[in-house]
Amino acid sequence: MNAQVDPDLMTNLGKFGLEDATACFNCGNCTAVCSLSSESVPFPRKTIRYLQLGLKEKLMQSPEPWLCYYCGDCSETCPRQANPGEVMMGIRRYLTSTYDWTGISRLFYTSKVFEIGAILVLAALVGLGFYFFHGPMLTDRVALNVFAPNTTIEILDLIMLVILSFFLMTNAYRLMKSVMGDPDQYPELSPFAKQQLPNVPVNGVPIHFYIKEAKSFITHFLTQKRFDSCGTPSQRTQWINHLLIMTGYCTVFALVVIGIRWFQRDEIYALWHPVRLLGYYATFAILYGTTYAIIGRIKKDKPVYEHSHPSDWIFLFLLWLTTFTGILIHGTRLLEWPMSTYYLYVIHLMIAVPMLVLEVPFAKWTHQLYRPLVLYLMKVRERALNN
Repeated sequence: MNAQVDPDLMTNLGKFGLEDATACFNCGNCTAVCSLSSESVPFPRKTIRYLQLGLKEKLMQSPEPWLCYYCGDCSETCPRQANPGEVMMGIRRYLTSTYDWTGISRLFYTSKVFEIGAILVLAALVGLGFYFFHGPMLTDRVALNVFAPNTTIEILDLIMLVILSFFLMTNAYRLMKSVMGDPDQYPELSPFAKQQLPNVPVNGVPIHFYIKEAKSFITHFLTQKRFDSCGTPSQRTQWINHLLIMTGYCTVFALVVIGIRWFQRDEIYALWHPVRLLGYYATFAILYGTTYAIIGRIKKDKPVYEHSHPSDWIFLFLLWLTTFTGILIHGTRLLEWPMSTYYLYVIHLMIAVPMLVLEVPFAKWTHQLYRPLVLYLMKVRERALNN
């Protein structure tokens, strides 16, 4: 089958932070030194070759960009200094934009003015919402649930969750269609298998195979264990740091969106209460992880931190500020400073809402879903092709 060539592919990726991929002479050193590359799934050489040849469709169907955790071994040992790790990072940004049917992701990755502007507009809307609709501001005590009732916040949280899930899941479905490829490539089930298995096809593959491999998605999402396979002690530190940010974020997301009635209370929990301990863990994990990454990007002391795209900085600062203002609110509640608590709460949500609404479905956060999803789909593909 003939492949269609897009001569502008490399130019387009330049808008996503890719400096230059022409320095690569395809010597294969990067694939040889990568501890995650294998005979069946070699990268990054093959992926970079798709880019150089303008094979857009093959690039979009390629799972390899999501198998790279940017340990930097390939970039450090590249004889041409072509920086294959950063090329793979640029490809991931580009692919994220192709999965997004709204076009918002492309605007975020190609225009920092648009991304910052969208954040400021949404923050202003949140601030105006509180200005006009907040509850009474009691000053004799901290009454956060009078100022912003948790039942109202819960309803708004759930509405936001539904909207974000819609965008994220529809984009993830587009990723699935790309990675799974042509439905006709998968062999038909035998008559016996058709009787034994649910035969509802999803992109040419019986849904039974998706269910059978679901555990791999859960494992990779929760542990990111392939990151730990990069090998060196330095990369193990990177994995732990990444895992801290992810688990801290997921913890606070569950507390705020699912358990807001227990998390946002005017009564102060005992120090050893599970909700309070989970909040402290999330605060530590996110602040430590993001601070480590911010300092690393300032110092540029590792290959992964040598090149920073505006979206990297924006995500880190939004996450850091959301967490920092959150723990400040906890402090002012303990000190019984009512007005400080109310104002900080508004500032906190003016940062947190744009981070959730914009970053989760359209920008940097998406890799937390896409990477384990691709690993899971590869398992499904393998099972279906070997059926």
